[in-house]
Amino acid sequence: MCYNKDMSKVPIVALIGQTNAGKSSILNRMARKNIAIVAREEGTTRDNVMATIDDAFVLIDTAGLKDPLDDFEASIQDQIQDAIETADVILVTLDSSKYFDHRDAKIAKDALRSKKPVYLVLNKCDLGESLPITEFRALGIAPEKTFYVSATTGKGINELKNVLPKGKATQNDSSLKVALIGRPNVGKSSLFNTLGKKQQAVVSSRQGTTRDVNRVRVKYKGREIEILDTAGLRKPGKREVGIEKFSAIRTLAAIEEADVCCLLVDSTEPHSKLDQSLAGQIVEAGKGIIMVVTKTDLTDNTDKILDDLEYDYNFLPYAPVVLTSSKTGENVTQIFELALEIDEARHTEIKTSELNKILAAAIVEHAPAGLKNTRPKPKYIVQTDTCPPWFVVHGHDLGLLHWSWKRYLERKVREKYPLIGTPIMFSYRDDK
Repeated sequence: MCYNKDMSKVPIVALIGQTNAGKSSILNRMARKNIAIVAREEGTTRDNVMATIDDAFVLIDTAGLKDPLDDFEASIQDQIQDAIETADVILVTLDSSKYFDHRDAKIAKDALRSKKPVYLVLNKCDLGESLPITEFRALGIAPEKTFYVSATTGKGINELKNVLPKGKATQNDSSLKVALIGRPNVGKSSLFNTLGKKQQAVVSSRQGTTRDVNRVRVKYKGREIEILDTAGLRKPGKREVGIEKFSAIRTLAAIEEADVCCLLVDSTEPHSKLDQSLAGQIVEAGKGIIMVVTKTDLTDNTDKILDDLEYDYNFLPYAPVVLTSSKTGENVTQIFELALEIDEARHTEIKTSELNKILAAAIVEHAPAGLKNTRPKPKYIVQTDTCPPWFVVHGHDLGLLHWSWKRYLERKVREKYPLIGTPIMFSYRDDK
């Protein structure tokens, strides 16, 4: 394996700060759309969101900082600290109309201590009550690194974007990126090493990045594949619940960068809610997915494993399952085969005429239910995007469509076009 110093990674930019500073609004403004939540903890709305901005950098919005005496809020502080440790650039975000307090000062101090580029983003400057820049100098961030912005109107956003780093990983790179995702000790590194050794034509390798993501490039059937091992996860026990047990930012960034994600589950351990949460993140991000069961050399009851997977991941009927053993090499090459097949499915384009035949047949077989005297009327469907395939259904009163009918329509599309291993997205638009 040869080390290629020219390989680069899309930089990670983290928005950190207290609640109500407008971090999520800034992310949405930069991305020019509302971003789906990709890391949701059950029972709370305090989430992480992320997006790739202009194929140049990954922008992460962290949850706000509140009372450190609250155990849950303490975990959010840890999450902000993780953002500081992981990100390449840090955006300390404040409400420009309010004086900063000791919490803001601590956030800024921790960010500056990292020795990474730190910018002060003063949001909500459209309200006309912004404090002068002199009121924020005590935070220690230089005036030339301070930006007044408005997530609502877009004022100052382009100026801020212009100073942020531009990555090259997604430019002129036709390689298929496959990320290994999973809990600690599930066998990611072992599978990573086995996949790398399976191919003789190793193009390049890269280890020990600042985000602890190991990379290796191989060639398979003429296609260059880059494998990402998300080895840089939190140590077991450092996080108490859910996604907080991981270094969420590293994992989310790997999911965002990948084309196909291999979700690894341990055949010797019960499936956890965390595994299901990771699966949900992969689907929300629109990435291809392969369920990879590891350490099958340690168990004989593969039938039960498959039954459990079908039950625990019933929301992923389209995801292929591979039973693997890094020790014996069982079925490891099959991952390459499936990755290529899924990549082709993600690029599928379906003719509008074919889609409307499916829609018409679905309505005849099972017309959507309505509410009192109003019934939703889907009229026609078109495909608007690929990677993943995205379909827009036009009609009247589509807000009344029940979720079960939407799932039914997806099932009908998949009966005609299986689209293995890739989520497919639907939007419903009322025409006037």
